[in-house]
Amino acid sequence: MDMSRRTVIAGAAAVGVAAATAGTARAASRQPVRELFGTLADGTKVHRWSLENGGTRLKVLSYGGIVQSLEIPDRHGRHANVSLGYDNLAAYVAGTTFFGATIGRYGNRIAKGRFTLDGKAHQLSVNDGENSLHGGARGFDTRVWDVEGFTAGPDVGLHLHYTSVDGEMGYPGTLRTKVTFTLTRHGDWRIDYAATTDRPTVVNLTNHTYYNLAGEGSGGIHDHELTLRAARYTPTDAGLIPTGELARVAGTPFDFRRAKAVGRDIRDGHPQLVTAKGFDHNFVLDKGVTARPEHIATLRDPRSGRTLKIATDQPGVQFYSGNFLDGSLVGTSGRTYRQGDGLCLETQHFPDSPNQPSFPSTVLRPGQTYRTTTIHTFGV
Repeated sequence: MDMSRRTVIAGAAAVGVAAATAGTARAASRQPVRELFGTLADGTKVHRWSLENGGTRLKVLSYGGIVQSLEIPDRHGRHANVSLGYDNLAAYVAGTTFFGATIGRYGNRIAKGRFTLDGKAHQLSVNDGENSLHGGARGFDTRVWDVEGFTAGPDVGLHLHYTSVDGEMGYPGTLRTKVTFTLTRHGDWRIDYAATTDRPTVVNLTNHTYYNLAGEGSGGIHDHELTLRAARYTPTDAGLIPTGELARVAGTPFDFRRAKAVGRDIRDGHPQLVTAKGFDHNFVLDKGVTARPEHIATLRDPRSGRTLKIATDQPGVQFYSGNFLDGSLVGTSGRTYRQGDGLCLETQHFPDSPNQPSFPSTVLRPGQTYRTTTIHTFGV
């Protein structure tokens, strides 16, 4: 064999080894990483899991299934954490803002913490005035989940498991819940929820991440541009419980069918904005309940160029503009959070659905499996 031929073969072999080594390194970098985050008063250890794929970096706590950090690149490729949160466990335990939490057994509000199912009345934990909010005083956001990491082809993720016993926070039935967080090779963050029960119950699972696409601790989100595919919303009473009306957004500050700045109309004197101190309303998605996730919202930060697109199979999304952040909370960056420093887009069934016959049902029965999916796509 001549030297040139031998050199080509040797070079090809070297390239092959280098490629294999790089591939192994990439696979290793995609493996979920677990570390101790803190210890609860009863001695229970809380771990933080780190995921990275497709340019997205996600950190999740076993406590509350909380998204503690979500880093995505801007138009220049610079990463920043775009989710509000804390750098220590004690703040999460003491907190009442649900930063990044997995919410259950029932996301949003149930009037007076009461509902009747199959002729039987149930009284839930009341933790928001006279109402029950996000599952009660000790909802899923306060529980320690069993977490296991996984890789599946080009994807990486976490399976989170929690069993809510019959009667917990007043809810009937033992609910076995599985939530899967997946980062795809494209950097999309997908959440798949699943649950089964041994008695008729109600369930409405969601995630409560607060977004600031300019970066956590960087200031307000009023210049973020939001689009919602919703021609109606559900007005509320003074306790933020839906009245049952499906009101048209046309001609009101609630019209986000075309992109507009979050803050453009937020100081309008509309009675609904006055009651909620901003936006804290369920938007009725035009598509309704669908078999597969469909695009329903786009959020864009003009400063960084970062964008977030959300797809879901749910009929509603709660848009909350961070109205009750009051400057008393110190975030991950060491800076305080003030009103409007983050916003939430919680995919869901409508608030108080168990008491509103005209709303889509949230009842789950034995033999059925509750399933829903939300996909977050990041870009510039």
